Amino acid sequence: MKMQKELRKFCPKCKTHTVQSVSIYKKGRDRKTAEGTRRHAEDKKGYGGQKFPELKRTAKTTKKITLRYSCRSCKRETMKEGMRMHKLEIQP
Repeated sequence: MKMQKELRKFCPKCKTHTVQSVSIYKKGRDRKTAEGTRRHAEDKKGYGGQKFPELKRTAKTTKKITLRYSCRSCKRETMKEGMRMHKLEIQP
């Protein structure tokens, strides 16, 4: 699917429709020292194995692409979970 680089969308901070730039959100690197990561590592340690069943095969063939909108006037960033698609092209 092809999408425009900029579009007019409602900004919750400006409380009006403004021109916003669109980008694809990408998750950052996980922290090794996060509480949940340490707790999961503790549960996996030793005999007994995995805490939850390991996923053998995935049911879905695509992932939902999360879009990140950035307001031009106030620089507020909002995110919206998009549709399922194989590929998203952002055109200038």
